[in-house]
Amino acid sequence: MGQKYVARSYELFVALLTGDKNKIKDIQLKFHFINIIGAPRNGGSYLTKEVYRSLGFDPEKVPNVIAHDGFPEAGPFRFEQGVNSWISSLQTMAEFLSMVEIYFGDRTPHTGKIIVPKKLTKGSYAGGFFHQILGESVEHIVTIRHPVAACISTYEKSGGFPESGKHMVRGNIEQWVVRDLVYTGLKEEEVMQMDYFDAYLRYWEQYHNYIASTGLSANRHIRIVPYVKETLMETARDYYYRFGDRDPHPEEFKVFDKRERHPEWIEKAEPVVKRVHDTWKAVGMEFSLDDVMQCW
Repeated sequence: MGQKYVARSYELFVALLTGDKNKIKDIQLKFHFINIIGAPRNGGSYLTKEVYRSLGFDPEKVPNVIAHDGFPEAGPFRFEQGVNSWISSLQTMAEFLSMVEIYFGDRTPHTGKIIVPKKLTKGSYAGGFFHQILGESVEHIVTIRHPVAACISTYEKSGGFPESGKHMVRGNIEQWVVRDLVYTGLKEEEVMQMDYFDAYLRYWEQYHNYIASTGLSANRHIRIVPYVKETLMETARDYYYRFGDRDPHPEEFKVFDKRERHPEWIEKAEPVVKRVHDTWKAVGMEFSLDDVMQCW
C-alpha cells in the first residue's frame, strides 16, 4: 500500500512539472479547498479549527501536515546548492494532494464535493500556483490584523520584546522576517540591526502586497476577515450553518487590548496600512481599513 501512495505522489509531481492538467482534474472535481490565508498571529489557526469542527472533525486529531501551514512549501524564490524552491513547491504540493486523497477520499461530500480546509499562511507567496492547482473554485479566507498588534503577538510568542530593541531570531516568524527582507535586497546583518518593529512592519507590508500581486486576487471567492472578535466568531458560525449545524456554538475567540503598549508604533504604521489598503483596492480587494485600524 505504501508503494502505491509513493507512486501516486510521484505521478502527481511529474504532472505538475510537465503541466499535465488532466492528471489533477479529478482532484479538482472531487475536492473543494478552503484555504485560510494570512500573516502569522492573524487568527488563522482559530478559523482553521472551527471550519474543521463545523465538518465534524476533532481538530486535535487532524495531522498538522494536512491542516496547518508548514506544507506544501512556498516562499520567496531560492536557488542555491541543492535547493530550487520552485521544485520544492511542486514536490510538496504533489505529496500534499496525494495525502488529501488518502485522508479525505471517503468523506461525505457537501454540494457535490468533499471539503478540505487548509491553513495556508504561505499561500501569499505563490497565489497563482495555489489558485490554479487547487482548482478555479478554490475558496480563500484571508485574515488581516493591524501590524502593531500582530508584532506584539509575535514577540510575545517568541519570548518577549528584545532588550536591545533590535530584531532577533528566536522562532519561525522572526526567521521569516529576515528571509523576506533579504529577498528584497537587505543583507541579513542589516536586518538584525533594524529596530524590531521597523523590520516587522516591512515584512508585514511585503506579505500583504504579495496577497494582492501573486495571483490570489484572480479568484473572487475571497472572504476578508479582520481580526475582530465578533467578525471571527461570525465567520466561524457561517461555516457551521453551511455544513448543517442549525445551532452553532463556535469556541469563543479571545482578544486582548494592548494598544497602549507602543503608541509610537501606531503612528509609524498608519501610512503603511493605508498603502496596503490602496494596493488591495487597485486589484479589487477590500482591506476593511476601519476594522484593521481598531488595532486588536
